[in-house]
Amino acid sequence: MSKTIYELVDDLPERNLTIFALNSLDFVIPGQWQNLTGFENTIREITGETDEAIIQQIGDRAVWLYNDKSQGYQQALWLYQTIDRAGSALGSAALANKVGEKIPLLGFLNRLTPKADRAQTLDLSLKLVVEIVAYCRINGIPGDSIGDFVAALVDNYTGPSLMRMSALVCFDGLIPLGTNFLSQVETTLNNLSPKALEDNESYQRIHDSIPGNSTTGKLEFINRSFESVQGWMGDLVRDRDLTAEKVADRLSSFIDFSEGKLDYLAAFLDVSTNYYEHTGIQTLARSLIERAVAEI
Repeated sequence: MSKTIYELVDDLPERNLTIFALNSLDFVIPGQWQNLTGFENTIREITGETDEAIIQQIGDRAVWLYNDKSQGYQQALWLYQTIDRAGSALGSAALANKVGEKIPLLGFLNRLTPKADRAQTLDLSLKLVVEIVAYCRINGIPGDSIGDFVAALVDNYTGPSLMRMSALVCFDGLIPLGTNFLSQVETTLNNLSPKALEDNESYQRIHDSIPGNSTTGKLEFINRSFESVQGWMGDLVRDRDLTAEKVADRLSSFIDFSEGKLDYLAAFLDVSTNYYEHTGIQTLARSLIERAVAEI
């Protein structure tokens, strides 16, 4: 049996490699994200409520909404989890004893295989598609509502949702592909065949959730998704003066790596963190709690 929403939030870790990595991005979105864990604690933090009876009512309603499969929350969670797990080759348990230490990346190089640029650009693009489709599921709108998503991204994205998109730019864009990652993704998608898309492991796992009646149609949706968000990503990089080196420098506080190994650093982050699932659960909790408050 799948976990309840309160179990998912209660089980969120307070301290692991994912949290270290996300905290390193505070310079990108200062003060925008805190690692809220614990379902009751999350209700208190989001609502400011102290009355135990009201907190219970909010929690009960949030649980009911999450359990209603017609609402789309469980589908969104599946997407967050699946796109994270698609790229994971090393279990987090293998690194659990390293939390709190400065991890020497050199010791993991023989267990890591950096992705080819095309695979990396596809992973970024598919994570973006998951973000759009999950947003639509959570908000009860058609899954191809790219315009609604972009409007929300520009005007309303905060907290875990904004952190997730910032991490996408930094960990899946800048670190593995460099400052010109946007043009590289654009070129790759423009020259990608439906067959090449079908061969991608991440696509194979989530293709049924991508809008489009065929692989060609789904590829067109992926292209439109990237084109719609390209400007926002470019603005974030320019406004924050972001480079792969600046992001890597922040990560160096807990990962020991040498210059020129950014492709290995990207692979290490891919297999040792689950930032989409972690912040995705926090996004779901926030949405459920806010909706529960409005309804009661």
